[in-house]
Amino acid sequence: MPVEHPLVPDFIYGTAWKEDRTAALTELALRMGFRGIDTANQRRHYFEAGVGEGLAAAYRDGLVTRDDLFLQTKFTYQRGQDHRLPYDPEASLSVQVAQSLASSLEHLGTNYVDSFVLHGPSSSYWAEADAQVWEAMGKERDAGRTRFLGVSNVSLLHLEQMTAAHSEAPAFVQNRCFARLGWDRDVRQFCRERNITYQGFSLLTANMEVVRHPLIGNLAARSNATPAQVIFSFARRIGVLPLTGTSNAEHMKQDLASRDVELSWEEVQAIEFPAG
Repeated sequence: MPVEHPLVPDFIYGTAWKEDRTAALTELALRMGFRGIDTANQRRHYFEAGVGEGLAAAYRDGLVTRDDLFLQTKFTYQRGQDHRLPYDPEASLSVQVAQSLASSLEHLGTNYVDSFVLHGPSSSYWAEADAQVWEAMGKERDAGRTRFLGVSNVSLLHLEQMTAAHSEAPAFVQNRCFARLGWDRDVRQFCRERNITYQGFSLLTANMEVVRHPLIGNLAARSNATPAQVIFSFARRIGVLPLTGTSNAEHMKQDLASRDVELSWEEVQAIEFPAG
């Protein structure tokens, strides 16, 4: 199961692809009850400053305080960015990490984030560049600008090579979670053995064939739940901290209510290891 820690919520709201709706949807997610917010300093896919605007509105209304929240952002290599870079591309990687996080803190109106994530390694293996970035991220943590470090979009090979290089283990691994690939079973097992919290995203959008499967429909009907709620409940049972990026207020409420949907271990096994 995921790491139990008072700072880490059991559901995270993802802010990718929201563009000019980012501020309003971040505020809405907080109003609906989310206390974990995921973003990235990657203008290509995220509007981090918009997340900060939504947070500021929630603070002004007395909805939440900074201490109530788990804020997670990411450092993204230049190849994953567009022209709107949050750092000097001519600077060293360690300086780029520092500049990116400083920019994130400004965007989010805070002096620390709870989690700072490497937004995907530089290649299909854990390279020297990744080791440099990871070391620089560790210095940001040691300076108090983040509480935890994480990596995203990683393979089991990346994680094994990190370990072989005696790199500090991440507190979080965040991956797109595909049912057809066993719900990332090998990476989840690696995380479970090392007390690393596995964050899963695209649990619905990457697995529509499962969402629409009769088994899920039957479980949803039995539980008086939606198929999405069944998937999120299942995810927690297999040790996944789920993310959702819905822009629908009712779906936000339903997603959070998935915490009350109970599945038997036999039902969990039927979803994870489908017959046929």
